[in-house]
Amino acid sequence: MEQSNINNSPKRITDLIEFKKGGANLVCRTEFEILPVDFSHRDNPFRAYVFLCCYTGNIDGKEFLFRKCYARGCPHNLCPHVSQAIMIANRYLQRDYLRLKQEGIEIEKKLFTLDEMVVKFEDLKEKRGAILTIHDYIKLAKEGNQISVDIVLEYVPAVEHFANHKNAQTFLTVDFTIDCLGSTNYYERCLACYPTEEADGEKKIAAEVANERLRLLYQEFDAVGITYEKHFFE
Repeated sequence: MEQSNINNSPKRITDLIEFKKGGANLVCRTEFEILPVDFSHRDNPFRAYVFLCCYTGNIDGKEFLFRKCYARGCPHNLCPHVSQAIMIANRYLQRDYLRLKQEGIEIEKKLFTLDEMVVKFEDLKEKRGAILTIHDYIKLAKEGNQISVDIVLEYVPAVEHFANHKNAQTFLTVDFTIDCLGSTNYYERCLACYPTEEADGEKKIAAEVANERLRLLYQEFDAVGITYEKHFFE
């Protein structure tokens, strides 16, 4: 199934909600992908596992497909451990399910599970404690805590590994350095991606999607008084 142009096909949960508010007849399904991905980050190659949800369905009979990255995990200290990444992915997934439900969009509420990972990757059984997501810090700021965030945006080249082929993909990521309650913490999110070989046509679309997600996040920062400087993908 091919993705349509961003102007007439949803690329985000927010787009699905807008179509529904506009009176569209919307059917939506989810399918999970947990992919081993080789990243090349600041000349430091490493392998991680990316937790993706594929949203498919139709709007007034027109098919759509988009992917959303919910977390990245690896068994070393270059990103959250896989077990932590699963918890992060499910928290954001549940937030999206709630948003869809509130707008009357019915969808089966499946979650990522550690069992799926253990079956595939026996060396990833180690469990560690939960880590805070960016929305935990937003909640802390709402409670009156002073929080400042430094934001770095990056285009990160990578290779996704499927069963029978590889796929060169570029991820648009945001790295947060968060000063809160006397300590400095780090957090990352993937906001969009595009096929590396199709950069001429897809990079701009991915940047638009990522920037719309950033605008929503910045609105939440502003609402609770988090100190930060706005950055957008170019």
